[in-house]
Amino acid sequence: MAEVIVEAIRLTKEFRRGQNSVLALHEVDVSIHRGEFVALMGPSGSGKSTLLHLIAGMDKPTSGRLVVLGEEPAGMGENSLARWRNQHLGFVFQSFNLIPVMTALENVELPLKLTSLPRKKRKENAMTALNLVGLGDRLDHFPRQLSGGQEQRVAIARAIVTDPDLILADEPTGNLDATSARDVLTLLQRLNKEFNKTIIMVTHDPHSAAAAERLIHLDKGQFVEVETQAAQAAVVGAPH
Repeated sequence: MAEVIVEAIRLTKEFRRGQNSVLALHEVDVSIHRGEFVALMGPSGSGKSTLLHLIAGMDKPTSGRLVVLGEEPAGMGENSLARWRNQHLGFVFQSFNLIPVMTALENVELPLKLTSLPRKKRKENAMTALNLVGLGDRLDHFPRQLSGGQEQRVAIARAIVTDPDLILADEPTGNLDATSARDVLTLLQRLNKEFNKTIIMVTHDPHSAAAAERLIHLDKGQFVEVETQAAQAAVVGAPH
């Protein structure tokens, strides 16, 4: 059995809104192994993005434990957390989050500027990542010169350029047409299969979720896991 790299133990997250509290996650237990491609699915407000933010150390749990790659992000200082995040995690967002005044190559190189790599090596690594996502001929293009699907592939290149242990993708196909979405999902599957990248993807779309090997459905802050291919096929075939 592969190494467990994300483990949540009775993980709870509560948000305060004035006099009221909202329970986003309630005593969640889950283990994710190295090399898995996991889709977190559920309606708006089910807690799936909250879990992703906790794994990334962008928020802290109210109670319970969360261990990611042998560390507890909630207990780390800001500087240590930033270094750990840059070394071990890659992020892909729905809105791409590319810097418009930077070329594709410069956007992808950005995470490497926090490392000790010399400039030449940083550029080489960024070019390798862009070639891997099929954009070796778009190095000098700015985001405005790219299609939405190409922008998301640049964002994926930026996420993998540091060779992270874990890729966190939050609705990566949410802003894409069907063809571009399929290309992005195929790329994520390739990263998982060929490069053994562990991927945790949040999605509300059953067709996107079908790209993953394992589906975890969240409802009102609690997990209902769908393990079998047949069950996954049933979810994909359901009306939405």
